[in-house]
Amino acid sequence: MSKPLLILIAGPYRSGTDGDPARIARNLERLEEASWPIYERGHVPMIGEWVALPILRVAADASGPEASADGMPPAEGDVMYATAHRLLQHCDAVLRLEGASQGADQDVRIAEARGIPVYRSIDEIPVLEAAGVA
Repeated sequence: MSKPLLILIAGPYRSGTDGDPARIARNLERLEEASWPIYERGHVPMIGEWVALPILRVAADASGPEASADGMPPAEGDVMYATAHRLLQHCDAVLRLEGASQGADQDVRIAEARGIPVYRSIDEIPVLEAAGVA
């Protein structure tokens, strides 16, 4: 392997939180904790929420040009799932973290259908030669 992989980190975000912002934040932290070991192995970590959350913040202003045709912002789940689906067209692999998550399970199904490797552990991710953290 000579080039870094773009690896989507998939795991619970809203699942199991009952909408509690502190628990959602903890789930995002858990996803982000996996980013450093991926980077250390010489690859580029990606989390769908890193892309989807800014989109949702802008879309929440229904008077802006990003609003849907009916003037309402898109549903959060729709944006989250669509963003992950689009990202998977560019990703080389998926790291599936433990925990119940329909969105992460969907990411895995899409990846498998596209022949994209799905890792279940950081240790399964290959180390890129001369990965050095620079």
